[in-house]
Amino acid sequence: MYIQRNNITPPVVKNLIIANCVALLATTLLPFKDDIVERFALFNVVSPLFHSYQVFTYMFLHGGVSHLFFNMFALWMFGRQLEYELGSRRFFTYYMVCGIGAALLQLGVGYAEYAHAVEANGVRAAMHLLAIPTVGASGAVYGLLLAFGVLHPNNIIMLMIPPVAIKAKWFVVIYGLMELFFGLSGYQAGVAHFAHLGGMLWGLALLYWWRRKRTIYF
Repeated sequence: MYIQRNNITPPVVKNLIIANCVALLATTLLPFKDDIVERFALFNVVSPLFHSYQVFTYMFLHGGVSHLFFNMFALWMFGRQLEYELGSRRFFTYYMVCGIGAALLQLGVGYAEYAHAVEANGVRAAMHLLAIPTVGASGAVYGLLLAFGVLHPNNIIMLMIPPVAIKAKWFVVIYGLMELFFGLSGYQAGVAHFAHLGGMLWGLALLYWWRRKRTIYF
C-alpha cells in the first residue's frame, strides 16, 4: 500500500470535488436543470447543441449520485498523492489536459459514428446521435489512474471488486485494455469508453513531455 504524506486533502483535489458536487446539486434541484445539461454537457460536434466550451464544462456534470461518487472517490484516492508530488499548479494542468483530451477523442469518435450512421441509414436515422450528451469526470480520472501507474508502477492497489491486490502498472494496463475492448465491441453502450482512453493517452503524452523537459523524473 502507498502512504499519503499527510491526511489533509490538497487544495485542487478538494475544490474539484466541491465543484463537482455543487454541479450535481444544480442539475438535480434547480428548476432549469435541463437547460444546464443542454448548455454545458458535451454534444456531438455537428449537433446544434454543441459549443466549444463544452470540452471543459462537461467534466463537472454527472449522471447521478453513483456516477459522481465513484469518480470523486478515485479523484480523492489517487489525486491527493499526485498533487503532493506534482504540485498543485502542475496537477491542475494535468487534470485539465486529460479531461479536455478525453473530450476531443470522444468528439472524434462521435463524429465518425454519426457519419457512418448517415451513410448507412440516412440523416433522419442518425439524428438521435446528436442529442446524446457526454458528462462526467471519468476521462480526467482515468488520466490520474494512468499517472499513478506510471509514477508508482510497483505500488500495490487493493481492488474492491474483486477483492484482490494488484500492482499499479498492471491495473492501468488491464483497465486500458478493457476500455479499448468495450469501446470497439459496443458492449456497455452508453459509457464513453473512448473518452476514458483519451484521458489516459493525453495524460501519458503530457507525462513524457514533462520528463523530456526534465521537469519531472520517473
